[in-house]
Amino acid sequence: MVSYPKDVFSRMFAGSHKTSQDLLYPKVEEANIDFEEVDEALRTNIFNVMLGRRSQRKFDETKPVEDSKMEMIFAAADTAPTAGGFQGFEIFNVKRDEIKVKLVEAANKQPYVNAPVVLVFCMNPERVRMNFPQDILKKFSLQDATLAAAYAQLAAHALGLSSIWIGMIDEIKVMNALETKYTPSSILCLGYPRKILQPKSKRSLIGLIHEI
Repeated sequence: MVSYPKDVFSRMFAGSHKTSQDLLYPKVEEANIDFEEVDEALRTNIFNVMLGRRSQRKFDETKPVEDSKMEMIFAAADTAPTAGGFQGFEIFNVKRDEIKVKLVEAANKQPYVNAPVVLVFCMNPERVRMNFPQDILKKFSLQDATLAAAYAQLAAHALGLSSIWIGMIDEIKVMNALETKYTPSSILCLGYPRKILQPKSKRSLIGLIHEI
């Protein structure tokens, strides 16, 4: 059986410049970890995850998301491809209720933004140390933040959580709420669903793919 991600992620992410204390994950292994649950998540078929994912706007407010699952979600975001490997993005894990209320206002008053877990993915083009014009670096950073959010969303679904991707945001209001200089690309809201939603049909691949 695969162990708790402590062993897996430490091999993946621990470098000579880091110590175990420097890493958000893995943390010290705790006695109440459900090893079978983690093992199952690590072996989840990614196609089942993608096919089964649905946007969820109603979360179970009484059931908090476990820290161990959040660490795996952050680890998934960390594995997303980025321009030059520079990871030109930042993630804000919003815990404070008063900030969530401000984000609801910044997201066109969509009430479900006030979810059990609210992650704001922001661009940080300063991290992309490549010799290109600033508009290109900003584009790279936007792509980096978007891919990181997508990886986090798929990981959340694999762990039994539901999510809603928020793209309609007032960037200035979000930045003010977070008190940051970084421009947001999206907000990802996570939590346990009140009920399981069935996947909807998508476009036919015949109409989606264009061979030229």
